[in-house]
Amino acid sequence: MDVDTRLLRYFAAVAEEGNLTRAAERLYVSQPALTKQIKQLETLLGARLFTRSRAGMTLTEAGRALALRVPALLDDWNRALSETHAAAAREARVLRVGFLASAANEATREIIAAFGERRPGWRVDMRQSPWSDPTAGLAEGSVDVALLRLPIPDQESWRVEVLLTEPRCVVLPNTHRLADRDEIPFRELLDEPFIAAPQATGRWRDYWLAVDEREGVPPRIGAVTKHPDDWLNAIANGYGVALAPESTARFYQRPGVVFRPVVGIAASQVGVAWNPIDDGNAPVQDFVRSCLRFKQA
Repeated sequence: MDVDTRLLRYFAAVAEEGNLTRAAERLYVSQPALTKQIKQLETLLGARLFTRSRAGMTLTEAGRALALRVPALLDDWNRALSETHAAAAREARVLRVGFLASAANEATREIIAAFGERRPGWRVDMRQSPWSDPTAGLAEGSVDVALLRLPIPDQESWRVEVLLTEPRCVVLPNTHRLADRDEIPFRELLDEPFIAAPQATGRWRDYWLAVDEREGVPPRIGAVTKHPDDWLNAIANGYGVALAPESTARFYQRPGVVFRPVVGIAASQVGVAWNPIDDGNAPVQDFVRSCLRFKQA
């Protein structure tokens, strides 16, 4: 019998969380999709793995037996993948770097140049991810290292170094009643519809909706988008407003949209992140050192 390792990862997340909603957020998938995958695994194994109730997901005896073995199995598989990717990278002299939006802003080119000094003959393959994956490919193992906007879901699972901090701004349609303001208190935006990332991104979505600074006022969602262009179009078309890093005004200018400073919310951080498995991966660590060379004082 062949079982997809993805199904085992999904099983492990539900077993650890004991809750489908939290596990779905951690895995960046919808709850119905996760439920379907768990049922598929149970069908393949011919065993019921969970008892479902309003209180959550409780492992059956068969589920407990599988849960004892799966973490070590996945660790071995992840290490095998990491070593394979590292060997392929050394052979091709290519480092895969995931990123979101503007990566590390203006420092990105300097970081790549610094890596080239450390690794002559190597090439950096920059891979942009949609906002449906705040880890920019780290979680699925499609990149070696990533430049991310923090916080990310399950952040404690990764090595993370903060590189820079910048204020958040609010992005508005140019016809908005607040568009002519020089500065906008966040409390004046509490009742506005917001353009949001997919719900499965969990903690990352909540951060860009400023859930912690809403004083209990739930966000109104005007639209959900995965890509910067769709996000800007939704704002320009009047479906809502959005929070963004201050640098967005430099990288994503477009007609019909204005960027205004907002006060009353915490600043945004950019970090470089990698899998702990790659602590001994020399090219990955050279890239991290190249990033830290331009760390904001």
